[in-house]
Amino acid sequence: MYFGAHVSASGGIHKTLDRAEEMGADAVQLFTQSPRMWRPTNHDPASFETFKQRRADLGLPEGSVVAHALYLINLASEKFYDKSCAALQNTMEVAVAIEADGVVFHVGSHLGEGMDAGLERCVPGLLQLLDHTTDGTWLLMENSAGAGGTIGRSLDELVQLFDACDGHERLGLCLDTAHLFVSGVDVTDRGVLDALLDEVDARIGLDRLRALHVNDAAAPLGSNRDRHANILEGELGEELGVFLSHPRLQGLPAFLEVPGVNKGGPNADELRKVRELHERWCATAG
Repeated sequence: MYFGAHVSASGGIHKTLDRAEEMGADAVQLFTQSPRMWRPTNHDPASFETFKQRRADLGLPEGSVVAHALYLINLASEKFYDKSCAALQNTMEVAVAIEADGVVFHVGSHLGEGMDAGLERCVPGLLQLLDHTTDGTWLLMENSAGAGGTIGRSLDELVQLFDACDGHERLGLCLDTAHLFVSGVDVTDRGVLDALLDEVDARIGLDRLRALHVNDAAAPLGSNRDRHANILEGELGEELGVFLSHPRLQGLPAFLEVPGVNKGGPNADELRKVRELHERWCATAG
């Protein structure tokens, strides 16, 4: 397992790699535009080439660079469907241009209409988007958290989405530790985690698991409250090592999305803590 973080792209998309180098990250997740606005960023194409060259210079491994789609996106909502499709396609286009390894996304919420209605609305857009993926840049479903009609809070819902997209060859998975925990999956229990990974392998395929979000949880098990905490400061604490040390998860990129100091985001200290936690638990994991 190798560790990175969600990093600001302020000042130019290539700046993410400078910031990643400064904090000692081995993997980078970024927004390709402001996460608070629908309007896409007008990137200078030269910055894409600079990004690719900087990645090569830093020696970041395969799988280590992903873009995250806007949190505003809701493909299951009639009101936001067109905007969501356009924003997700723009993110994919930029990701392909910088040769990122994937685009992580949340479907959104069916807003009480039911899972079937939500899938009926979102799947055509996802199938169209999957046509823009490449062998190097996949689309990655992330398990979600939250109340109401949020889609993707369970493996069952992710499998429904996967199957509705005919198990597209470039549709993958990103698992978030905090989201799993607050959705009722206790990733600090080795038996529970074993069962989850067995089910992922049987119903989607562990080869589709391409990225991890490693976050402590600031809300209790099964609370359905999407709140992240810094490493070792939340409900998971030291027991997050159960997840980090699992043999079937080694070799994957693990991205921090923790609040950091004064909500400044992940930093070198958070990376140090997660690496030390990983090392402690791997020393004894079977």
